[in-house]
Amino acid sequence: MSGNEDGVRQFVVGYDDDGIRLDRWFKRHLPDVSFNIVSRWARTGQLRVDGSRATPGDRIAAGQQIRVPPAEPVKAAAAAAPRAKRVPKPLSEEQTAFAQSLVIHRDDAALVLNKPPGLATQGGTKTFEHVDELLDGLWFEAEGRPKLVHRLDKDTSGALLVARSARAAAFFSKSFSSRTARKIYWALVMGVPEIEDGFIDLPIGKQPGTGGEKMQVDMEEGQLARTRYRVIEMAGNRCAWVELQPFTGRTHQLRVHMAAIGHPIVGDGKYGLQEAFLTGGISRKMHLHARRIRIDHPDGGRIDVRAELPHHFAESMHTLGFDQAIGNAIEIDDGPPPMSKELLKQKAKAHAKNYRKERRGERRGRGEKK
Repeated sequence: MSGNEDGVRQFVVGYDDDGIRLDRWFKRHLPDVSFNIVSRWARTGQLRVDGSRATPGDRIAAGQQIRVPPAEPVKAAAAAAPRAKRVPKPLSEEQTAFAQSLVIHRDDAALVLNKPPGLATQGGTKTFEHVDELLDGLWFEAEGRPKLVHRLDKDTSGALLVARSARAAAFFSKSFSSRTARKIYWALVMGVPEIEDGFIDLPIGKQPGTGGEKMQVDMEEGQLARTRYRVIEMAGNRCAWVELQPFTGRTHQLRVHMAAIGHPIVGDGKYGLQEAFLTGGISRKMHLHARRIRIDHPDGGRIDVRAELPHHFAESMHTLGFDQAIGNAIEIDDGPPPMSKELLKQKAKAHAKNYRKERRGERRGRGEKK
């Protein structure tokens, strides 16, 4: 955060806030600023994102700059009143036991949870059960409530890092925003990619008409997005088990990228439609799992944790004849340094051009058969 002599504050949107609504950003970072104040700032043009007027419902992206007007004076009575210490929300014994059963790593600075599929990371419209709620059962001996520092999609399972102090949260957030943290995902995808070890460089933006709930490859206005994939094993031409490593943190990035190259994640009907499902007893749930997270520790050293597969994913692996030991033997490859924005745009446009050309050829071919 920075400011000037007029009291105007400038904030840069962090990695973990990518894709959220502006009003939710205020709730996270400036909770003392009410929704009514944010709305008034928006109406009067004082609230801006990257220099443009903004509304509370606008979604923001990592790297954007938020202009916040000077803090409004606090009434004397309110200023004098001490802030009540937050106490854990009462959870049932079953909820607390469930929350604690998810913990696969614990130290003074962090917890790592193995999030099950179907459980949202945070609450929202019609979402009342989520990890954020369960954090009230994970205080243990810490003085403060654990804090989320990144997210997983509701239907994505696996390793989710949680900070146990404000200091740790700031440290981990910086690691994610600077891309020094490494997240490794396992996925089953439809078909087998022709290139077994490659990068997908395609910008991602919101799909119009979906209220920001669905993303798409957007060559004109999308945000830069980069994913590395490696094929681990194949089940004939039917399916492949791949390792995915995101080098950026866009909403639904892995799902959009794999669907964009013609190999949607098994069970991802949102992006792969009917072509994302296998027969032969393979679960219709999404097969995307955050298998491993590696991140520097605030007190030195590293956190490096693997999360076991959920039941449906493990069953599919067994049915298809995949051996988890092969994937476990693969070490994290940090890969080449991030490409420049200009080169990323060039590569993305070239890829899209070739993809459209191939699709036109396919359509002509189908027409000739008729």
